[in-house]
Amino acid sequence: MNLLRFTCMPVYSAVMILLTSCGGGDGEKTTTDTTRPDSATVNAATVINTTITTPQNMMAAIHKVANFSKWKTSYDAHDSFRLVNKIHSYVIGRSIEDSNTVFVALKVEDMNKAKAFAKDPGLKKAMQEGGVTGTPSFGFSTITFQDTAAISSDIRSRTMFTVKDWDAWQIAFEEGKQERLDNGITVRAYGHDADDNHKVVLVTAVMDTAKAYAYWKSDMLKKRRAASGVIGVPERFLYRVVARY
Repeated sequence: MNLLRFTCMPVYSAVMILLTSCGGGDGEKTTTDTTRPDSATVNAATVINTTITTPQNMMAAIHKVANFSKWKTSYDAHDSFRLVNKIHSYVIGRSIEDSNTVFVALKVEDMNKAKAFAKDPGLKKAMQEGGVTGTPSFGFSTITFQDTAAISSDIRSRTMFTVKDWDAWQIAFEEGKQERLDNGITVRAYGHDADDNHKVVLVTAVMDTAKAYAYWKSDMLKKRRAASGVIGVPERFLYRVVARY
């Protein structure tokens, strides 16, 4: 009897081990793979934010040239001159009305250096060598909003105007986003003069020329400007982007 009992013990133990390893017993144990990414996490990771709200100092120049190709070659050859003054090329555009009127936008690290650069005799000489005619106009601004998403249109409108209050204008302007989209206009950047936030700089992309031109002349826009505190008539410059850096 004792011999039989001791003989059965190994068999009983083996059966218990087998049941335990197979998940037998009163409840089934489930193991969750914590290394597998959640689908919502994957989708969130693929979303790219193209909006920049970190303030960016900018310098802009508008001038006429005798020959664009000659000027562009000269402009690129003087890049080291700009870099020494902590100025970086950003965008070059050509006026819609006159392709020999050039718009240059540059990113600025030091605003004081940029302002001194605009008055530097070396810059004047470089412009003359490049075929710049007439007197160039310079502007210095702090851009507070940028949208860097890729879009199909290369036509831009740079509008400058005065407002009663920057914060009030910004709130009212953002409320009109859908209205602009419905009229073929999408915002690319806006900000204000480097020394006066009552002077606004707005850059938009023209997605539908016919709609945009009609909207700019509409009473709808006049009312929105009045409600947002815009003073006087905005100054608009239309150009086509021809180079990005």
